[in-house]
Amino acid sequence: MGPGEQGATAGVRRPPLSRFTHFAAIDWSGAVGARQKGIAVAICRIGADAPTLLVPDGGWSRLKVLEWLQHAMPADTLVGLDLGPSLPFADRGAFFPGWAESPADARGLWALIERICTDDPHLSASSFVDHAEAARHFRRHGGRKGEFFDGRGRLRVTEEAQRLQGLNPYSNLNLVGASQVGKSSLTGMRVLHRLQDTLPIWPFDESATGSLIVEIYTSIAAIAAGRPRGRSKMRTIAELNAALAAIGSATVAGDGAIDDHSSDAILTASWLRTAADRAALWHPAQLTAALARTEGWTFGVS
Repeated sequence: MGPGEQGATAGVRRPPLSRFTHFAAIDWSGAVGARQKGIAVAICRIGADAPTLLVPDGGWSRLKVLEWLQHAMPADTLVGLDLGPSLPFADRGAFFPGWAESPADARGLWALIERICTDDPHLSASSFVDHAEAARHFRRHGGRKGEFFDGRGRLRVTEEAQRLQGLNPYSNLNLVGASQVGKSSLTGMRVLHRLQDTLPIWPFDESATGSLIVEIYTSIAAIAAGRPRGRSKMRTIAELNAALAAIGSATVAGDGAIDDHSSDAILTASWLRTAADRAALWHPAQLTAALARTEGWTFGVS
């Protein structure tokens, strides 16, 4: 951070409140392949109706989500993407210290990943993961750990703030394990690169009207709905409906089992509807103009 930036929010882009008519949540996936079972999309309107789970023919792919965001999503939608839109920067003054091509901001990072992965199918990011310079900063499968990857991996400022809220964030530089979010984040950055001229992305963009993308952490919605920390996943309709009711939403029909990707998307869409007008969530104390250009911020982290 530069002089005078600590705790300063001047220059950080904030949308006006009470402008959204729809609220969507997308549980993302970094898996290889044309279709990803881990992607789920849910949307709701202003009011208290239960969110609708959207299931296209053939299931979701990353390209299908991109097309929905660009062409089919309702106007004035606040949409949350469950992925990291950037990598750690503030702790070392760079995304990739020592690499001459290390970008100066998040948009440069998205462009770098897109350029290196331009031939990777299905908006995957395998070429970036295996890039000789980038790989020096990642923990990869097969016990491959770059020389610049320390401990559990570097965290963004917003992820450090998540820890203070009792959450358990993983470094976006960690690409190993069931709970890792690194691959999802890298593939998501390819989507953000393609969306940047179509939809504003908070807090990187100014945003006065229309739809807006924010980063979400679905555990925040689950905890707000009374789910125990460490047990945020809901795998039955009964569990999901209890959480929906706790935040003032109508419940969904049916009973029995539900996959946690779908339940995460449904609950988080409803939570976004309740949280969008909370001014404090758009004014986190640690979000500076510098972080808004480089690391971004998770909506719901104070």
